[in-house]
Amino acid sequence: MKYKVLAMTALMTLGAVGAATAHHSKASYDLSRTVTVTGTLAEFLWTNPHAWVVVSVKDPRTGEEVQWRLEGDGPYGLATQGWKRNSVKPGDQIVATVHPLRSGTPGGEFVRVTANGVAVGTAEGN
Repeated sequence: MKYKVLAMTALMTLGAVGAATAHHSKASYDLSRTVTVTGTLAEFLWTNPHAWVVVSVKDPRTGEEVQWRLEGDGPYGLATQGWKRNSVKPGDQIVATVHPLRSGTPGGEFVRVTANGVAVGTAEGN
């Protein structure tokens, strides 16, 4: 009887873990590539479940400003990597290493970020 209860508890735990990780799928990002995005920080959203860095980037083909929405960990995850709510501010000059969206639209998951030439957090855990 003890083993049945233990086995059922283990199965339920594994099921819950699977459901939790499904929410955090990275299928929309091309994890085999990184690109560098350079521009001006338009907005930093310190929100759950994920923080967002929005960077205004000049499109080299058209010269127009394009907004790249870059997803990161949530506040707790970023805080453990050294980020703070005020690590970046609108107007900061941003260089971000990004796993781009597979769709080709401007956006992705940030891997590393520098603001005004200074690395922000360790960001390697994203």
